[in-house]
Amino acid sequence: MKIIVVGTGFVGLPHAAVLSEYGHEVYAYDIDQKKINAFETGEAAQIESYVNEPGLAAAVAENLNRYLFFTTDITDIVEGTDIFFLCLNTPPNRDGSSDLSYYLSAAHHLGELLANRETKNRVVLVNKSTVPIGTARLLQRVLEEHGVENFGVASNPEFLAQGNAIDGSRKPDRVVVGADTEEDFKLLRRVYSQFVNHVRIRYLETTPETAEAIKYMGNTLLLTYISFWNGVGARLAETHPNIRMEDLKIGVTSDNRISTWGSYVSNGAGGSCFGKDIQSLIYQLNQNGRSTDLLQAVYNINEYQKTYLIDRAVYEAGFSFNQKRVALLGLAFKKRTNDMRDSAALKVVEALLARGVKEIRAYDPLAVPEAKRKWFNPEYNHLFERITYHKSAREAIEGSDALYISTDWEEFRGLSRTIETAVNPPYLIIDGRRMMPDFEALVERGYDFMAVGGTLLRGRPHLEVDSSGNGLVTEDLAQTMEKHTTD
Repeated sequence: MKIIVVGTGFVGLPHAAVLSEYGHEVYAYDIDQKKINAFETGEAAQIESYVNEPGLAAAVAENLNRYLFFTTDITDIVEGTDIFFLCLNTPPNRDGSSDLSYYLSAAHHLGELLANRETKNRVVLVNKSTVPIGTARLLQRVLEEHGVENFGVASNPEFLAQGNAIDGSRKPDRVVVGADTEEDFKLLRRVYSQFVNHVRIRYLETTPETAEAIKYMGNTLLLTYISFWNGVGARLAETHPNIRMEDLKIGVTSDNRISTWGSYVSNGAGGSCFGKDIQSLIYQLNQNGRSTDLLQAVYNINEYQKTYLIDRAVYEAGFSFNQKRVALLGLAFKKRTNDMRDSAALKVVEALLARGVKEIRAYDPLAVPEAKRKWFNPEYNHLFERITYHKSAREAIEGSDALYISTDWEEFRGLSRTIETAVNPPYLIIDGRRMMPDFEALVERGYDFMAVGGTLLRGRPHLEVDSSGNGLVTEDLAQTMEKHTTD
């Protein structure tokens, strides 16, 4: 089939690449010329500077200029196109509603082009991104205003997890298609022929509104799981020293009726979906006079979770961030991506700057370039100049007074030796992802440790022994002992 994918972000580019693997003639369209130029090179570094997903660059390079093409102008490509997938950004407005300005701009542009086409084959315009319930009808009205003939509208939400988008596109757990006519369903069955009647993959055909609602329900339920464990499970383990967080999770989720997904605890969920989608759903229901108490509580818990460890450090550990240097490990909202949208690290940085830190020493395996773009703006005040960027975890930790782990990169699991050789106690370690299983050894060596889902552990001062067997207290240990006595 001939397919045009409108928008080449974290949804559009993986979708276009995987569609091309199945032999469709796919045109990935975007108005950003620099981005399109980067993708057309087929070079991994160029592609990953915009969208970093494992396997994506290889998928693009394999089918580039064979089944997959990039363009900033589809005027001459519209003829004979069967399907348009709209993969456009719909960021939240201040009131929680979805900003549809990018979407409507693209819809009107497509309406003009389709109204003037010579061929009148059936064409279906499909909403792939998360859009408010009723957006398919809005798209239908826009196309009718432009006089487009022989078209259908559909909703086909994506359910991809960032960091696994390519595998998720190749082997989805379900494909949901919402359309109005059998003719449109047939066209979309051709797009997804490898998934129809699959023994493992659920292929669901429904109404456009139901498909739109499925995406909102799915994301808000997932965030509810996360907020429950953060708001209840973590709080219990932080209150009672003898509660083992990992055992708590195993004991509760051994009940087959209870999902294991979301049973981890963290410093809050970020990304482009959860926060935006629950705010949009709250807005949509409020506009219709429906109660949103549960959704609002879920959202509030998740937002509070992003900064509460800073508060715990102040009020439980007695740590003053004023004029301190803090190593911040992890800037992306999750591992295996450079996406910082709604990342917990954004709120951590704001909280640290508000408490007067002297320097934030930041490191992330992929997201440092994105962070530099985000925090470099001449209109911002000079607070963001306090952020310095480093090439490794060790470099960020050296010279710092405290450590905050914000993202679950695997390389952060083996930091104990790095910490011991880079900084001396007194030193506070704040683990927002429970990434340090050997924390007890650090506590034994005098480091203070505080993790989400755990009580504050004070470093245990101890004596160094000289060759004669006499106990000697080093200067650093003396300070640690004095600090503990004061506390």
